[in-house]
Order: sequence, then C-alpha cells, then structure tokens
Amino acid sequence: MATRGTATGRTPSPAPRQRRWGLALTGFLAVAILLTSGVGWAWIKYMDGKLHRINPFSTSGNRPDTGAEGDLNFLIVGTDSREGVPRKTLNQLHAGGESCDCTDTMMIVHLNAKRDKATVVSIPRDSYVTFPAHKDKHSGKDVPESQGKINAAYTRGGAALTVAAVERATNIRIDHYIEVNFLAFVAVVDKLGGVEMCSPIPLKDPKSGLDLPAGTSHLDGVESLQYVRARYLPSDPTGDIGRTERQQKFMAQILARATSTGTLANPVKLQGVLDAVFSSITVDEGLSVKGLLDLGTKMKGLSNSGVTYAQIPLKSMDHHVEGWGSTVLWDDAKARVLFDTIRADRDILQPSKSPSPAPSQGSAAPTGPVPVEVPPSEVWVQVYNGTATQGLGSRAHTELGAAGFSTRAAARDGETIGISDAEQTVIRYDPRWDRSVQTVAAALPGSKLQPIEGLGRTIEVVVGSSYAGVTPVAVAATPKPVTPSASPSGGPSPTPPIKATTGDQVVCD
Repeated sequence: MATRGTATGRTPSPAPRQRRWGLALTGFLAVAILLTSGVGWAWIKYMDGKLHRINPFSTSGNRPDTGAEGDLNFLIVGTDSREGVPRKTLNQLHAGGESCDCTDTMMIVHLNAKRDKATVVSIPRDSYVTFPAHKDKHSGKDVPESQGKINAAYTRGGAALTVAAVERATNIRIDHYIEVNFLAFVAVVDKLGGVEMCSPIPLKDPKSGLDLPAGTSHLDGVESLQYVRARYLPSDPTGDIGRTERQQKFMAQILARATSTGTLANPVKLQGVLDAVFSSITVDEGLSVKGLLDLGTKMKGLSNSGVTYAQIPLKSMDHHVEGWGSTVLWDDAKARVLFDTIRADRDILQPSKSPSPAPSQGSAAPTGPVPVEVPPSEVWVQVYNGTATQGLGSRAHTELGAAGFSTRAAARDGETIGISDAEQTVIRYDPRWDRSVQTVAAALPGSKLQPIEGLGRTIEVVVGSSYAGVTPVAVAATPKPVTPSASPSGGPSPTPPIKATTGDQVVCD
C-alpha cells in the first residue's frame, strides 16, 4: 500500500531502506539532465552496447518535413508487452489478462532549439486516427490505408506504423523513438526509490489496483504503474483523458525530484540509475548514449517551469465506430493550431503582453490589473515581516490573499529567517518556479528577487519598510480565434486557447 500523508499533507520519512529520490522512463527529460554529470567514457561505450535499437522510421518519402531548424521531437511509448513476465508478477501488477501487444502510453516530447524549454503532448490511447498503408508486422503482407485507435498501430505494424500514424495525425516529424514495457517501468522506478504523488481526493481503480488516500503518498514501482495506468476511477469520469493528465503530473513530479535531490552529485547512484534505464528501453538507431549525454549537457538549465504539458483539443471522448467501439475524436482545427505551433518551435503558452516598466514602491499603481502568465491562485505564498513595524506582515498577508494568491500560514516574524530590518521587500523563491515568481514580482513592483535552491513551491515574501500595497494582477485575456480570411493584417490568425500547464503548476510541494 502507499504511504499515507500526514495531516500537513507531507509524507512521513520512509524507512532507511527506502531511497528518497525518483525517476522513470516517462521522465525522459530527467534522464537527459542526469546525464550532465561526469560519467566515464568507458561506461558510456559499455551502456551504448546494451541499448536495443530498431528502425521505426518509414522510407516511403511521405513523412512530414523537419519544420523549424534545431528543435527535436521524441515519441515516447509504453507498451503492454508481458513477454517473459512471471504470472505472480503479472498478478501483482493487476495485469493478469492477455497482453494486447499495443501501446498503453504515448507522448510527444518537443525540445526547442535553444534547449531551455520543452513541450509534452500526451496522446490518448483511444484516439481515432488514420493508419497509413503498411506491412503487417506478423504476416508481412501489404495492408492498405485504414482507420482505428492509435494504440492498435503497434499491434498491426509495430513501432514503424506507430510513428507513421503519429506523424500522419500531427504533421510533426519524429526525430527519435523511445519504447519501454511496463515491467521495465516498475524496475526503473524501484531502482530509483519511488516518487511522491499528491491528490486532493482519494483515487481507487480496481482494474489497475490503484488505491491512494487523499494527500501525498510515496509510491514504489508497482504503485507508480497503477497510478499512470488507472482509467476507471469513480471520481474521474473522463477515463483516458484524466489518465493522460495524471501521467503528465507524474512526469512533472519525477523531473522535480530528480533535479532537486542528490542524484546529480552521486556518480554511483547515477550510474546505477542509467544502467537500469538503458538496459530496459528500445530506441531508434540514431539515438546513442553519447547523443543523450550531449543533449543533457545542453539541457542542464531546464527546470520544471520550462516544461509545458499540453492536452490535444478534443471534439468527442465517446465517438462510436463500428468494430472499434468508443473512441476519442480530436478537434481537428484546434489540434492543428497546437501541432503547427510545435512545428514552428514556438511556446504554446501564448505570451502575455509585456507590462509597462514596474514603478518603484510608493509610486502610483497602474490602472487595471498587470497581465501575468501564471494566475495568482496557482501561486503559493508565505509572508514574513522583515521590519520592526507591528502588523505590517499581517497586512501584506491579507492584501496578497485578497489579490487572489494562495497564502499559506499566517504572517511570520522575519527574524526566524534572519531578517529584521529590511527596507526593500524581498521575494525568495526556488528557481524551479521561475514563472510563478514573476506573478508575485508583478504584484509587488520594486521588490528584490532572491533565488534559493531547494526552497520548494512556496514563495516567501519578506516585507520591507517601503511596502506600499499589492498591485492587482490577472492572466491576460487570450484573443478569440479567427479564420485566416478574417485576419485583418493578412498574417497568421491569433492562437486559440490551448489547454496546457507548466511543470511548476502541477508538481507536488
């Protein structure tokens, strides 16, 4: 069973035999970051020989073009293969039925050309798509173009048809392919010590075996698999869609844990982790350990706030098709905007207009709310009184709460963190939440930003004597979509809303 959280929402420390840090294959980005540590070339060559490689790319010439220059697109799939897994283990995994020889999880990971941002798009396994003409992977016979659920592409044509179907549906060219079966997923998570997941409500799925209480729970490999595979939750009628959101949350938590603990500084643990990963995955022929090492070096500044998790816009979650049953139907027009934005290597979170230069504290506040990217309701704040003025901290706490911020405990004395005579307000924050802190900075113009590694999700506001109140902030309104013919400038149409969040918005505290 999962470890139940305490009344404060934090999980009790695991027993000494439990390791406290985590990663999984769906945390591919974290793997790349882990590779930035010094690893011997002999070990790299050894591990490169252990990678299982295939060619998943079509040579038909019908693939999408490469799009923007310098970016990379990975297709990461988790398969339902159970070959060689003992019956006892299958029962423990609640996977005792017949293997469907299909993909159970699928996501596109887009890395921008600068390697400072990533976009993760989860593809619902029941998405109704077109299968290009292909050779059946069992009989070798030519099969004409057809339609069906995207997870069946692997059943019919293996990795090659899976990539071809994704490229056909999205018009995004896949540069690299990574595949893992769920037994390997369990092994890697256990090797790394598991991960903590949080939920505001209990989660129970008898089919996957998931049974988590509300709050924060420490999950081992089996429980992690149950979490990412769950799709029959009474509390979540969306089924496959809710599952993709939980998978993205799991990925965000994994990345946060991997980049905020001692993994990078411990070569022994690092090599053990990567040995578990590279021994259990299948990749395309062009992906090498050295290539991942080079990629990880370029990505070492990537934090959770730089990772955006997007959902494909849908028209129907219950589109019935004869022979296939209930399928998921995409909203083609809106989905095309999402995919075209990725192809162009643009940030799918439409940036808000740059606010006017922030006035110093004490000057007149701007008219109307200052536009921000992260809404104040998703920013957790703890206030400290950094002065000798009684009640100033409580005033700031109340005013930040009234402005929509999620304030934690009542205002505290600044002396508890060694500050008692501040003139300028200081905003202390974990660099992993560098987008969230911009919302606080906009609300407290003239404040000093102080990054502190490992501080966590809660942003600390140490009020100085120059504090003059809170400036209203709000997420800038997204323009309504228009058709190209209605665009007054003749240029690209405004981007319609895309359901997306950053990693710092979904990760557990």
